[in-house]
Amino acid sequence: MAEAFTVLILAAGRGTRMHSSLPKVLHPVCGKPMVEWVIDAAREAGADKVVCITRPDDGVADGLPEGVTVAEQVEGEGTGAAVLAAREHLTDDRPVVVLSGDHPLVSAEQVAELVEAHVGEGAAATLLTTESIDPAGYGRVVRGEDGSVERIVETKYTEGVPPEELAIREINIGTYAFDAVQLVGALDRVELENDERYLTGTVPVLREAGGKIAAHVTDDPAGALGINDRSQLMEAEGLAQHRLLVAHARAGVTFQSPQTTRVEAAVEIGPDTLVAPGCNLTGTTRVGAGARIGPNTTIIDSSVGDSATVIQSYLVEAEVHESATIGPFAYLRPGAIVREGAKIGTFVEVKNSDIGKGAKVPHLSYVGDAEVGEGANLGASTITANYDGRRKHRTKVGKRAKIAVHTTLVAPVDVGDGAYTGAGSAITEDIPDGALGIARPRQENVEGYAKRVEEESE
Repeated sequence: MAEAFTVLILAAGRGTRMHSSLPKVLHPVCGKPMVEWVIDAAREAGADKVVCITRPDDGVADGLPEGVTVAEQVEGEGTGAAVLAAREHLTDDRPVVVLSGDHPLVSAEQVAELVEAHVGEGAAATLLTTESIDPAGYGRVVRGEDGSVERIVETKYTEGVPPEELAIREINIGTYAFDAVQLVGALDRVELENDERYLTGTVPVLREAGGKIAAHVTDDPAGALGINDRSQLMEAEGLAQHRLLVAHARAGVTFQSPQTTRVEAAVEIGPDTLVAPGCNLTGTTRVGAGARIGPNTTIIDSSVGDSATVIQSYLVEAEVHESATIGPFAYLRPGAIVREGAKIGTFVEVKNSDIGKGAKVPHLSYVGDAEVGEGANLGASTITANYDGRRKHRTKVGKRAKIAVHTTLVAPVDVGDGAYTGAGSAITEDIPDGALGIARPRQENVEGYAKRVEEESE
């Protein structure tokens, strides 16, 4: 059975360099708040308790997912003071992992390996370190002859730092595992520096008390990327996007132009689906197997069924069922349901409507607040006039009905199964099954009209 452990996530502070009213750790990375990336990594690694440390009224607690415990830091400054705010959750000798809420790219593998190394070493504290990035400005890890950590040398300011220590490439990336009881005792003994209590101050205290300080080296430096401004947020977005696309590709999805494709964290895509250039799949979008998406398609909080095609279109909170065809240049608005094998064609807008199995709306139409029956066909420039200035009304088009070009269906109105309309009609009354509805003035031809106009203009 895996070792049970607690994770503390340091999530306090708005982050003034973000120039935003939104708390820093709630800024999204690929559609998911950065702190939620950290929470998910902790849970995937096996943490049975996740505690986020926040400041009172900083707004962070309101944006956390369910199941996360909140500990408010009401006094003290610094990372050590933040950990002490969760003192009540550190009452036994189980491992506790300390993560930063503004380091969204820490991975579940890194957390799990850190805990495993910590337990295996029998350490009082274990640091996650790397040699894979430029060490300038980071805390260098000085090891003893036995491989344990002797101390951390801060090198933000290099004056007075010995050259042999500046030559060290192994750095502390700010992720730790501790023995919980020893951690609390050490923090209580850490001296303040500029009125701040630092978590790294526990290293010499624990070592002096006879505790072993270990380090686990990772070759993935992305977990060291902390977000303090929008440029770093962009960097994290790019790295996270690459991770997501690689994961989907390994699961059987083809991306023809990953450089022009955006897929957010919660999106699901089935195998054998092809995503063409210029696509944005965001929110809770789900795409089935064998679908074709794009080029130049945006899908937001929508579902697309197996073997469906969505080309150069925009979908918001819509359902596209198996083998349906959308686009190019279609707009599916909230509540649009396009059933199996149906077609929504060029310059068609659908809102809050159910398009039946095999039905076709090929081009230049608006279908709002309507039910279109199985196998029906709506000709070019079919319009459902669904709003009377006060209320919305529904239109019903029956199975296999044929709506001719340039027909306006003035709701509320029902067109029966197998019924037809005449081209250019404004239908204001129900059409029975199998009937032809025509609502237009009779054509009259005025002989000699063109000649008279020519003569009058001379």
